[in-house]
Amino acid sequence: MSRKCVLSHDVGTSSTKTILIDQDGNVLANASVSYPIYTPHPGWVEQDPLDYWNAITKGTLCVMRDSGIPPELISGIVFTTQAMGIIPVSKDGAPLCRNITWVDGRAEEQAIRLMNKFLGKDVFRTIVGIEITGKDVLPKLMWLKQVQPEIYRETDKVLDVNAYLKYKATGKQLFEWSGACSYTFDLKKKDWTKIFFKIAGFDLNKLPGLMRSVDIIGGLTKEAGEQMGLHAGIPVFGGCDDTQSAAVGSGATGEGEAHIYTGSSAWLGVTTSRNPGFKNGAVTLQSADPLKNLVVGITESAGSNIEWFVDHFYTDDKSGTDEMFRKFEADIDTTPPGSDHLIFTPWFLGERCPVSTTTTRGTVFNLGLEHSKAHLARAMCEGIGYNLRWSIENFEKDFKFRIRTIRIVGGGSVNDNWMQILADITGREIVTTLQPRLAGAIGASLCAFIGSGMISDFSRVKDFIRENKKFIPGTENKPVYDAVYRSYHELYYSLRKTYRHANQKRFLLK
Repeated sequence: MSRKCVLSHDVGTSSTKTILIDQDGNVLANASVSYPIYTPHPGWVEQDPLDYWNAITKGTLCVMRDSGIPPELISGIVFTTQAMGIIPVSKDGAPLCRNITWVDGRAEEQAIRLMNKFLGKDVFRTIVGIEITGKDVLPKLMWLKQVQPEIYRETDKVLDVNAYLKYKATGKQLFEWSGACSYTFDLKKKDWTKIFFKIAGFDLNKLPGLMRSVDIIGGLTKEAGEQMGLHAGIPVFGGCDDTQSAAVGSGATGEGEAHIYTGSSAWLGVTTSRNPGFKNGAVTLQSADPLKNLVVGITESAGSNIEWFVDHFYTDDKSGTDEMFRKFEADIDTTPPGSDHLIFTPWFLGERCPVSTTTTRGTVFNLGLEHSKAHLARAMCEGIGYNLRWSIENFEKDFKFRIRTIRIVGGGSVNDNWMQILADITGREIVTTLQPRLAGAIGASLCAFIGSGMISDFSRVKDFIRENKKFIPGTENKPVYDAVYRSYHELYYSLRKTYRHANQKRFLLK
């Protein structure tokens, strides 16, 4: 084995997936390391940045051991990470608090205050194209300055997860373009949108410089190399956020091509050279490809809802985790489409797209004596499908995309029945890949291969992505899905004020 390899790390909300992959797209070894989430207050979701780095080092040691590949064949290291992280660090690079994660909604008050500087949310939405919420980065930076001024004063730089890991690996601090989008990024100038930081009262000097996904930030330091069992000096590339790497790993990198990721969260993304802006919770971001953008609509909670449901409703049989999920899937298979008109909304953590809200929560609607646990299981999966259909329809209406085929990656795509459910609910052809759980890490590795010159450009991506199955939307279940989808749509608008009244004060810091 003499071909060069890349170490790629996909740093998600619940775990890090590490792969060792060669330039032919063969995954030689992979490992997964999990870490905890902390919720010290309602609406807060934090993680320890050192947990990410420890997962990186442990995952690297595992794949190097399992593959038997000598360290001298490693030609690059790359990270793809959860977006919107806020990690304030001191002058010596030490984290001053836990990462304020992308699902954290603590800054609702600051979001309202920021929009009021534009004469309210309606005017702000007219100017920007979207409302902001307490989950967005700028309001949370305002929150940090207002509520934890001592940390703000001590902060030398604010890093996202990717920038923090690149710093741990190389000693250098730079944001990558796609990660910078969460902090407001001018897609035309490829620079921070300075006016928003000024209005928010945040010192722009507390942010580092910028780089592309395919650029080399520097070489692996001796200390990091010793922790990872690697040689110092291995090039570390810019990488990208997980949404962008999933698009690459799905193969949906051409103009107008769509992908859906199904993991802890779920999202719809469409690649384009246009900049159609922001609307109905969808945002236009920098793609991993420096020449393209990615329009994204995120369903905040998907696979994590299913894990919660299985953990709470399938543990009474004392079986292992795999058997619990098999029983969950069997219940879905034996329940009629539409779940006898039962609706289970997926908004456990609020929502971003197709609606932006921090106060909305999951709801079971239309429950009757005819329903069982199996109905709840299927209704939960269908609820995610309705949410994605709503986003697809908005994308076509708002951005003039024509979405007929969707490439799906992530752990949820291995369930054939759920893929058929999504095809039937959305009315779109679904295509899955052979290694869907590793799509993010594979996508990030391609950034490193392109950056190193071993692959020419992003037009070659499809050469590395192997398709698995296709699911064609059927017509038999369309009437019931259309009917339940209409009720799902109406449910949000009927209850949004009730959600706000129930949760707005509860989620504020007491």
